[in-house]
This record gives sequence, C-alpha cells and structure tokens, in this order.
Amino acid sequence: GTVGAEKGTLAIMAGADPAAWKVVEPVMAAYAQRCSLIGAPGAGQLTKMSNQICVAGIGQALAEGLAFAEHNGLDPRKVLDVMLKGSSTSWMMENRAETMIDGKFDFGFSTTLMRKDLGLVMDEARRADVSLPVTGLVAQLLSDVSAMGLANADWCSLMQRQRRVQTGK
Repeated sequence: GTVGAEKGTLAIMAGADPAAWKVVEPVMAAYAQRCSLIGAPGAGQLTKMSNQICVAGIGQALAEGLAFAEHNGLDPRKVLDVMLKGSSTSWMMENRAETMIDGKFDFGFSTTLMRKDLGLVMDEARRADVSLPVTGLVAQLLSDVSAMGLANADWCSLMQRQRRVQTGK
C-alpha cells in the first residue's frame, strides 16, 4: 500500500522472464523490502489479486467483530487485546484495528483503490469462472462506504459502514 511505498517496505510479487527479472530486481529493491519472482509474466498480478481477496475478507471480518463488540457494550480495546493473542490475529488486526476503533481513516490505501483492485479481481474471476462470494460482497460494501463520502479514506473505513448498519443511523 501507500504507507509501504513511503517507508520502502513494500512486498513486490512479480511475474517476469528470469533474464528481465535480473535487470529490474535491483531497482525494485531500492523501494521494496521483499521482491519475489512468482512465475511467468502475469503471475505477479494474479498473486496480488490473491492477496487482495484475503485482505478484503479479513478487513470486513475485523470490522464486523469490532463493531459487534461495541454494539454489545464491550470495550473494543479489551476485546482486541484478547484477540491479538488468539487464533484470529492477523496483520490487519495488528496494524488497523486501533484506527478502526478510533474511527481514523485519513491514511493508507483508499476505498477507491481497494474498489479498483477488487473490481479487477472480480473481472478475472468471471473470466476464469471462479466463484468469489465474499470478495464480491466486500466489493459491494466498499461501494456503500464510498457513497457514505469515504472514497478517499482508508478502505478500513468499512468499520464506519458496519457501525452505521448496527446502530441503524
């Protein structure tokens, strides 16, 4: 995401001819922490799509879990502390749950960018005749987030949509 690019900690997943990879990998290493040749041209894009499928589902699940805790009168920070030590922990939980609880989304990978990525994923899924029901749902939920005026906010503003749905406001 954008924060990784700014910090030089990106993970690059690429598809390329091995000879071409040898030429471009040192350049990418200047702004990425990890550069991986996945396979032939196109393999990197499909790997990124696989990543976004997983991240989108985890992000929505995190929004649901935290909003569920809040709605039921639990302290979401205490719930988060327990979850970080359990089987549901993830990079998303470790790096985005606090901002989701705080309702701060003025950073990171925008709702617009995630909608674009998931649109590409869904196009490829249709082309390959692959069913992605959770990803399709999250793509629709991100459309709702955008309609709420959060198109430029970090896509984890899914939390605001979830809060609105649970409170009816």
